Amino acid sequence: MPPVRPRDAASLVIHRRRTTHHEVLMGRRGNKARFKPGVYVFPGGGLDRADYRAQPARPLAADLVSQLAVAHSHSKANALAMAAVREAHEEAGLMFGVPGSVGAVDHASWDAFRRAARAPDLGELQFLGRAITPSHQPIRYHARFFAAPAELFSGELAGDGELEDLRWIRIEDTASLDMMEVQKLVLETLVQRLAGRDVPAQRLFFNWGRRNVIDA
Repeated sequence: MPPVRPRDAASLVIHRRRTTHHEVLMGRRGNKARFKPGVYVFPGGGLDRADYRAQPARPLAADLVSQLAVAHSHSKANALAMAAVREAHEEAGLMFGVPGSVGAVDHASWDAFRRAARAPDLGELQFLGRAITPSHQPIRYHARFFAAPAELFSGELAGDGELEDLRWIRIEDTASLDMMEVQKLVLETLVQRLAGRDVPAQRLFFNWGRRNVIDA
């Protein structure tokens, strides 16, 4: 039986600086989740058709497109970034946007952006890396991970309940959480960036059961 084709997905790593440390926003997948229940993740989910139709205030930086494995499609690259922004709004209640319009899109989350007269400024996003679920898994994703500082968001921390124990966590304390390999890799990259190091986005994949990490 051939491997399941991975579904395109995206996550948004929201981080903030405190006086002595940095924190990231994470939540735990519910025990009834179809994919990886009980693990801590960043807000994120699958790409939706509406993410192509919603208009950003500014597109992704052009040099990021080639790193996203989208066959150089600027449209798909922007849609993935928009998916990450949308999921952060749905799962965490936070809106990443500047004054603008996403257009008339038949989707509850994008309608909330339209009513608030806000549109995502994708030019502010960093790209941390991507990962492909191992081929033997029955549910697979090709996930891209973007990052943005908390001061670019508005709204109160809430969400739709998909993520439990949603909270800000010191990056140093995430080591004690039950996480997937990709969350650990993404955090390593973020820590390096926050320290001022110019490190590339990473790609995580599995070949014959072996974990492989290379530049995205």
